[in-house]
Amino acid sequence: MAKEQLHVLNALDVAKTQWYHFTAIVIAGMGFFTDAYDLFCISIVTKLLGRIYYTKEGADAPGSLPSNVAAAVNGVAFCGTLSGQLFFGWLGDKMGRKRVYGMTLMIMVICSIASGLSFGKDANAVMATLCFFRFWLGFGIGGDYPLSATIMSEYANKKTRGAFIAAVFAMQGFGILAGGMVGIIISSAFKAKFPSLPYQDDPVGSTVPEADYVWRLILMFGSIPALLTYYWRMKMPETARYTALVAKNAKQAAADMSKVLQVDLEPEPEKIEMAKGKGNDFGLFTKQFLRRHGLHLLGTSSTWFLLDIAYYSQNLFQKDIFSAIGWIPKAKTMNALDEVFRIARAQTLIALCSTVPGYWFTVALIDRIGRFAIQLMGFFFMTVFMFALAIPYHHWTLPDHRIGFVVMYSLTFFFANFGPNATTFVVPAEIFPARLRSTCHGISAAAGKAGAIVGAFGFLYAADGIGVQKTLIILGVVNFFGIIFTFLVPESKGKSLEDLSGEGDEEIETATDLRQQAV
Repeated sequence: MAKEQLHVLNALDVAKTQWYHFTAIVIAGMGFFTDAYDLFCISIVTKLLGRIYYTKEGADAPGSLPSNVAAAVNGVAFCGTLSGQLFFGWLGDKMGRKRVYGMTLMIMVICSIASGLSFGKDANAVMATLCFFRFWLGFGIGGDYPLSATIMSEYANKKTRGAFIAAVFAMQGFGILAGGMVGIIISSAFKAKFPSLPYQDDPVGSTVPEADYVWRLILMFGSIPALLTYYWRMKMPETARYTALVAKNAKQAAADMSKVLQVDLEPEPEKIEMAKGKGNDFGLFTKQFLRRHGLHLLGTSSTWFLLDIAYYSQNLFQKDIFSAIGWIPKAKTMNALDEVFRIARAQTLIALCSTVPGYWFTVALIDRIGRFAIQLMGFFFMTVFMFALAIPYHHWTLPDHRIGFVVMYSLTFFFANFGPNATTFVVPAEIFPARLRSTCHGISAAAGKAGAIVGAFGFLYAADGIGVQKTLIILGVVNFFGIIFTFLVPESKGKSLEDLSGEGDEEIETATDLRQQAV
């Protein structure tokens, strides 16, 4: 425990929940709403892209994206996100959270619009343009991860900090839900105005020319919530912890937080001056960081990596789920707009029944039972349900047992979100020093996106090679390792950020010792 903490930081730690907390959640959360919308809405339109650009004349079934094109369209945003997490995470510690926050949002707005305006003289050129803009869209999205988490953690009080950070991340569920709803609305509007017959009845007319507008409008809609948030992001003051502990400007930190908290705070510049360069100024690539936080960074990175392998690989059998319960019939029995509608409806129902509730269970309970318990429980049940799907896999494929398969699938998603999918986002924003907090969160998040790339593509190819059952068993083992690596991550419930990172103990105690010597 620090002997003497800066008053401005203590005021933030003990502040009652106020309006500015909810304002910060909405401002940061709308970025995550946009992130999720942009990342997941592509799955709604990929089949439509195949119909529009790759249907061959006289074929007995509608066209689909070639496997390499489909991989690029779906995965290039993940690559951009990984790069953005590393770059903007580092930049957020160098330039400040607020200054970089606006950059990421504008990249997302511009690239969302540009994705919908993708052009080219042939199908491959259009897909190449789309991939180019979606990479940079992902780059902006990547920056939002460390910055949103860090800003919310540094604004929050220590009693409800976990719930506030988790609430920001929970907006991802609403973003996925919004993607499905926008897909339903736009496809329904076009179906009503431009009706067409199923492909098997009218191969030419099943994809009306106006369908080209559908995927473009769905992609461009992601720019609207981001654009609406930009003004308020720019109005937010820099976090006091960055201003005081990194920029070393106690006067500005006190002035900013006096306005936010609506109380009078003393600047205390002498504490910061005395603490400059005293023991806690080590960098990321130092023995001192390795000794203090090396295992912590390994724990946050490895658990996020393992989680995202399992989380994103669930697309392996998502199509089987939708087909089993009749949400998505065979492509040739539908027209293009009807297919978009059914895929969007399926995504909406999964988000509504499983994804969104899981996030908000975490928000409600994270500051009561702790991050460690939720993450351990989530990985445990993901392991249990994955093995329960995998071992009797052929049993679940029988028509009479498919409802059970759907229930197991939904529970796996639920415990991912009421579990490590939320906690891996929360903890890296709490346990590292202020001057490295955004960087370390970015590294942890980038490890997660590397896992997403492995899960979304590596395991898809594995399923083709060794079969879905063996692949599911491997994913169960991956979740089990998540349980093991969770033990490297410390519990951060109810503690101040300075106590968790050690900044308070070294910097303020050193300043106190120097003052006593001077007296």
